[in-house]
Amino acid sequence: MEAEILEKYRRAGRILAEVLAEARPRVVVGASLLDVANFVEDAIRSRGAKPAFPCNISLDRNAAHYTPSPHDATRFAENMVKLDVGVHVDGYIADAAITVDLSGHESLVEASRAALDAALEIIRPGVDTAQIGKAIEEAITGYGYRPVYNLTGHGLSRYLAHDEPSVPNRAMEKGTILKDGDVIAIEPFATNGSGRISESLINEIYGFSASRPVRLPAARALLKEISESYKMLPFARRWLKGERAEYALMQLLRSGAVHRYPVLWEVEGALVSQAEHTVVVLEKGCEVISRLS
Repeated sequence: MEAEILEKYRRAGRILAEVLAEARPRVVVGASLLDVANFVEDAIRSRGAKPAFPCNISLDRNAAHYTPSPHDATRFAENMVKLDVGVHVDGYIADAAITVDLSGHESLVEASRAALDAALEIIRPGVDTAQIGKAIEEAITGYGYRPVYNLTGHGLSRYLAHDEPSVPNRAMEKGTILKDGDVIAIEPFATNGSGRISESLINEIYGFSASRPVRLPAARALLKEISESYKMLPFARRWLKGERAEYALMQLLRSGAVHRYPVLWEVEGALVSQAEHTVVVLEKGCEVISRLS
């Protein structure tokens, strides 16, 4: 990896670690989810970077992809809160998540943290991602819980928040061999439920799919804004401005120009915890770029 690119990843990671540290104490019973999301995204921008995706604040059974709506009135209660944040510098992304437990299930939180630590210990060039999945599964089951089997970690590349390789959260026969220069997000999820998630009907996050012909001028303008401002990165409905923005967004959905990121939730309604860091695979091991040194 070129030194200039590595430094952009590192800068994104430093900013992410700082913002997460500042956001964590704001997650308290009675606080507004929308206020926390806005704080996170504004703090990223104030440091000269940009959000790589909308701030995810997923509660209890929700595992991923919840971000507040434009006028969201939801406040934290005794929830298990997943705070998942992405930062990019010139398209180079750092992605990390923490679980803030307001529900009294700290051992479930510890299970995902332990799984993340176990994975980070073995990452180096030549390691099969199947080995990482085995380490994650063994750590979580050691606490008496299950990993979320159908969620994975993932590669990161320029303006792509989910790329190859996939990093399983369970043991597999064969995966992908890591190599020097890979950038990956290790992302264990632990649950006291079935270990499976599915798509809900809740949706506040979208992404660009492809240029499509649309008749409405407002939709054409929005498509241009999305493709230029976010490229292939996800965006939130609450980020859109203008009186006809939401109607234009629906037109783009119908045309196939954009797609949805539905909230993912545990199929039995059980609790889910999450821990995540971004690592750069280097010649003699790996560098965790998304935590404070």
